[in-house]
Amino acid sequence: MGTYDIAFPNLGIYLTNVPKSFTVFGFEIAVYGIIMACAIMAGILMAAHVAKKTGQDPDLYWDAAIYLIIFSFIGARIYYVAFMWDYYKDNPIQILNFRGGGIAMYGGVLGAIVTSYVYCKIKKISQWRLLDTCAYGLVLGQIIGRWGNFFNREVFGEYTDSLFAMQIPAEMVRQIDISEKIAEHMTDGTILVHPTFLYEGVWNLGLLLVLFWFMRKKKFHGEIWLLYLGGYGIGRAIVEAIRTDQLYLPHTKIPVSLCLGIVMAVLSLLIDLYVRGRIKSGAAQAIGPEDPWVTGIPEDKPADPAMSAAAAGGDAASIEDGAVKSPETPDDKETETETDGEKTT
Repeated sequence: MGTYDIAFPNLGIYLTNVPKSFTVFGFEIAVYGIIMACAIMAGILMAAHVAKKTGQDPDLYWDAAIYLIIFSFIGARIYYVAFMWDYYKDNPIQILNFRGGGIAMYGGVLGAIVTSYVYCKIKKISQWRLLDTCAYGLVLGQIIGRWGNFFNREVFGEYTDSLFAMQIPAEMVRQIDISEKIAEHMTDGTILVHPTFLYEGVWNLGLLLVLFWFMRKKKFHGEIWLLYLGGYGIGRAIVEAIRTDQLYLPHTKIPVSLCLGIVMAVLSLLIDLYVRGRIKSGAAQAIGPEDPWVTGIPEDKPADPAMSAAAAGGDAASIEDGAVKSPETPDDKETETETDGEKTT
């Protein structure tokens, strides 16, 4: 097997000369970087497309993307460094060595939540609706971005000889990612491992389809985001259990992403049930359908600013409305209308 080859022997797939990088005019360009750039652009396009289809202003999402990308990356790096502090405290200069790798998805999500909060406060729009819309782009970006791990020969799992087992030369991976079990089964300088990046990518593809399916059933702003957090959390917890490049809770051997995935899934479900319960009891008001096939928003029609503003804020239900306050309804106060000379109170 060649140094740059990758194989899935039990599927009969043998790929030769799969590059990690290539050179253009003397500059080395990582394939991982190109794929991540494509993932980011695809995610922005998806979010802008969903915004347009649901009567929002796509420009708000193009503007937000600039800040979300920057601070999500910073958040992803801080998260990784925090849980690898035993290494970085003795090598602080390596914190700024981004080319050496080391970012974490959950840190990026936390960075995006904080950034979106500030952005929405400035723009005076609903953060929950923005997060709902961004969820589609985020999942698509993750699906594409995981293929960067394929070219980098990283984010793989323990030894396996199952149907989807991936075979790669040991010299092409970080030695820290080769567990004792993998080393025991090493043959001719190659390792057989779970392609966990592929598992997660397929899971996220299914999650994206579920998000689109659920669009018609959404009852409050923030519900799509909760579905994303819960769905991704479950998938990540399953995959994390067999990965070899885990980050651990301090002073334990418990994978932090596994714990966080389970916590996110449980909290998302509980919050969703709570808000839906308030809507069902009449304590909160459900939003109208956002699906373009329900609302009849033509694909080529520009978003109505009034509609966008009303849907982004207004009286529409959101996580905050469902959990904290009830929208004002005609029953909450006396109204007077005159119809054909008669007054109704």
